[in-house]
Amino acid sequence: MPYEISLARQMAGIDRDEWDDLVGEENSPFLEWDWLSALEESGCATPETGWAPHHVTVRHEGRLVAAAPAYIKSHSQGEFVFDHGWADAAERAGIRYYPKLLVGVPFTPAAGRRILTAPGSDRPALVRTIGASLRDVCDKNEISSAHINFCEEDEVEALTEIGFLHRKGVQYHWRNRGYECFEDYLAGLKSKRRNQIRRERRDLAGSGVEIEILEGDAIPDELFEPMFRIYLSTIEKLYWGHQYLNREMFDSLRGPWRRHLCLVLARSQGEIVAGAINVQKAGVLYGRYWGCFREVRNLHFEVCYYRGIEHCINSGLRRFEPGAGGDFKYLRGFEGVATHSMHYVGHAGFARAVDDYLDRERDHVDEAIEEMQRRGPIKALHEDS
Repeated sequence: MPYEISLARQMAGIDRDEWDDLVGEENSPFLEWDWLSALEESGCATPETGWAPHHVTVRHEGRLVAAAPAYIKSHSQGEFVFDHGWADAAERAGIRYYPKLLVGVPFTPAAGRRILTAPGSDRPALVRTIGASLRDVCDKNEISSAHINFCEEDEVEALTEIGFLHRKGVQYHWRNRGYECFEDYLAGLKSKRRNQIRRERRDLAGSGVEIEILEGDAIPDELFEPMFRIYLSTIEKLYWGHQYLNREMFDSLRGPWRRHLCLVLARSQGEIVAGAINVQKAGVLYGRYWGCFREVRNLHFEVCYYRGIEHCINSGLRRFEPGAGGDFKYLRGFEGVATHSMHYVGHAGFARAVDDYLDRERDHVDEAIEEMQRRGPIKALHEDS
C-alpha cells in the first residue's frame, strides 16, 4: 500500500499523541505538538503573520509514519537562516520569490530533526518522500522554493539525493566535557579568558544581585507575566528588534510544555532586574530569551551564559545551545559548530546561481570553524574534537 501524503492547515487537525510519538523523548522540545499548536492558537504563526501552516503528514495503512512542520511564507522574517539576499537577487532577475515553503520551527534557531519519522521505519526513504512532496507542492502551486532549516545531517544526505541544495551556517554551542564543577570548565580555557570570567563573576558578586534557577513545575504562575516582560525588554531596546511572540503565547506555557522551561532570574532586594528564559530536553539546554529592567555590569554574561553552564554541569546536560549570534559566546568557551539547511529552488537558472554561491559559502564556513578551533579560548580543542 503506498504512502498517503496530506497537508494539515493547523496542528489542531493532527492528533497530539500521534505527532508526539514521532517526536519522542530524544528530539527537540520545539517540535512537540504543544509548542507548535500554541504558536498557532496564540496568533503568532498564522496566515495573518505570514506563516500559513501546511504541515506535512505521511500515513501508511492509516498509521502516521512521518511528518514535518511546514509553512507557506510571504516573507523571510523569523527564520534565522537568512535568504533576504536570495530574494533580492530573484527580484532583480524578474523571478518571483514569495510565496515560498518552509519546513522549520517559527522564530527558533535551534538545530535538530525537521522531518519526523516513526521508530523502526525506513527513515531515509521517508525523508526523501517528504522532500519530493515539498518539491511537488512548489512546482504545482507557483511556489518558488522549499527550505528545510536547521536540519540534521542524515536529512542533508537524503535530500541531496533528490536535488536539494545544501547550505551551512555557524552557531556557538557549549559542550560538557565531563566537568564536575564550574572550575573544571574554567581550567579548560586559556588563561586570559579564564581570568576574565573570574573577574566578571567577582565584580557581579559585590553588586547585591541574587540569582536563582527555577525549572518546570517549580516556576509559579505569577512569573509568566514577568517572563513576557523579560522577552519584550530586549526587543524594545533594539531598533531592529521584532516581537514575534505575544502574551497569549507565554500564557500557554503554563500548560504541559512548562516541564521544559528553565528560568534564570536575577533579583535585587527582591525585585526582578533581569532574567533568561531557557528550554531543556534530552540533555540539551536551549537559551531562548534574555532581558533586563536595570543595567548591572556583567549581569548579562552571568545570567545568559555562566549560570546556564553551571546548570548543565550540575544537571549532567551535555550541550548548551544559546541561540543566534556569536562573539560573546565564542570568547567564553562556546565552540563554533556547523548548522545545516536544505533548499529546493524551482527556477533552473536561479538554482544554478544559488548552488554556486552555496559551494563557496560552505568552504568559507568550514575554514571559519577550523580557524575558531585553532585560535579559540579552549585549550587544545583539536585534541578533543
